[in-house]
Amino acid sequence: MDTSTPSHRVLTPRHEDQARVLAGAFNILEQAIEQRAFPGASIAVTHQSQLVALKGFGRFTYEPDSPPVSAESIFDLASVSKVVATTSMAMILYQRGLLDLDAPVIGVVPEFADEDARRREITCRMLLAHSSGLPAHEKLYLHAQSREELIRTAMRVRLKADPGSHTEYSDIGFIVLGLALERVAGEPLDVFCQREVFVPLGMSQTAFNPPAAWKSRIPPTADDRTFRKRIIQGEVYDENASVMGGVSPQAGVFSTAFDTALFAEAMLSGGTPIVRRKIVRPETLAVFTRRETSPAGTSRALGWDTPSKPSQSGKYLSEASFGHLGYTGTSLWIDPERQLSVTLLTNRTWPDSSIRAIKEVRPRFHDAVCEALGIRS
Repeated sequence: MDTSTPSHRVLTPRHEDQARVLAGAFNILEQAIEQRAFPGASIAVTHQSQLVALKGFGRFTYEPDSPPVSAESIFDLASVSKVVATTSMAMILYQRGLLDLDAPVIGVVPEFADEDARRREITCRMLLAHSSGLPAHEKLYLHAQSREELIRTAMRVRLKADPGSHTEYSDIGFIVLGLALERVAGEPLDVFCQREVFVPLGMSQTAFNPPAAWKSRIPPTADDRTFRKRIIQGEVYDENASVMGGVSPQAGVFSTAFDTALFAEAMLSGGTPIVRRKIVRPETLAVFTRRETSPAGTSRALGWDTPSKPSQSGKYLSEASFGHLGYTGTSLWIDPERQLSVTLLTNRTWPDSSIRAIKEVRPRFHDAVCEALGIRS
């Protein structure tokens, strides 16, 4: 695995004047750090295939001797993994004709069926769109000691609602989805994504279960005094993903802001990176990033989210935009109409997840970036 400093050959670097151009946006992050919304952040902004910002802010923790965050710092993406890895795998399998979005999940994962006949109605489309009726989250890690046991437990989680009746963001649904995708592909999620996504896009600083050599570049996400009873650094924050061995459909990818921007640029160019090869065709991307029409009022696309009102993406991104948030304080938003992507990576869960100020910081930061680039509604 390549651990060298990332090259800027894919995106044209235009961030030499970023401190002046994006002074307002940078000031928002600096103030947020001072107010302890999060100890550190790393950001990347692309606009019209140019890398207009790439910078680190703050430190790994609030201690004054803690290492500074840099553009090379590697963050736990948390649920941004759902789009960078799991949804990408679904898109690739779909365009190869291997994944039928509207076929019952039990056709691939028969153990998902039980006495509740409604489960037979659940499709991969519903799991991707968070409309399956499964609950948002369950502490499966309290009842499972291994990946296999946790997945079996996830298969038995009861429905909260009729499939397709309403939207409820569900990690449980993505665990079921991940098993279905692995069955279709015939290989594990991390192996597939390394070969089909990370390597083709030049994401050399992106991985599940990052190697030990990367640990000094990874800010810690938690002082876990209840479940794992240790500092969480260089291992996934999400407890269910931890029991799954660090490779999970809902969380587990670690990446830099630059690598995440490479992924965003591939999505902006219709799935075609400037170098190497395509990962998804524009028509495939359109299927997955278009807001679903059912259930009524949903903001969800397939795997992706789209701007709602109010939105964490701010007020300037177009209706064609798509993105995702991560519990650790990460986010990625992509606007194809404005040829813009904004990656914001933080460890707002340090030392615990009690501070939620990231919800106010994100939209203000996105708005300030757009205003600095002359993007207004």
